[in-house]
Amino acid sequence: MFHKEGHKIIILFLSATIIDIILLEYFFNDSLIITVIQLILLTLLVLVLQFFRNPKRNTIINNDHILSPVDGKIVIIEKVFEKEFFKDERLQVSIFMSPLNVHVTRYPVSGKVIFSKYHPGKYLLAWLPKSSEKNERTTIVLDTKKFGNILYRQIAGALARRIVNYAKVDEIIKQGEDAGFIKFGSRVDLFLPLDSNIKVKLNDKVKGGESIIAT
Repeated sequence: MFHKEGHKIIILFLSATIIDIILLEYFFNDSLIITVIQLILLTLLVLVLQFFRNPKRNTIINNDHILSPVDGKIVIIEKVFEKEFFKDERLQVSIFMSPLNVHVTRYPVSGKVIFSKYHPGKYLLAWLPKSSEKNERTTIVLDTKKFGNILYRQIAGALARRIVNYAKVDEIIKQGEDAGFIKFGSRVDLFLPLDSNIKVKLNDKVKGGESIIAT
């Protein structure tokens, strides 16, 4: 199953790969050259297919849990001053996604969208702390019954050139549902209340819509 954000790119790469393979067979006589180029083209196609995959997740909805919004590795757990929305101290949990991770963003909790804003910016390496404020990004705040307001931020990386955000203000959303997509390498930051009980450690691998980040 592939994410809808990748359908056009997948069709384009698939069509180009088929056409190129046919043309190679027609214009070249050297079987070794043909084989090498065909393998390169097929490898590129496989990489595109794996990047836009959208596996089904077994999300167990629980208002006492904040789930990971994405697949990746925990790279930051610390108390910070959140400048954009809360303007006070929060617990920041950051998840870095490599190009090999699933890049679907899922809602970490059920609730209501009360803030959703896009920020143009740079394309620094996503694991750098300053990328949270300097890179292209979106900021989304969800109002929840159990945790109050929580914020998550989609951050473009060095390769990413497009962030897709589905969150709309006043929309009622459900934990684990599709919230967006970040193309080609990125990071997501969560900003949680200080009394949140963090359930992950640095370098832990997490799965979007399944792994518990905090209770």
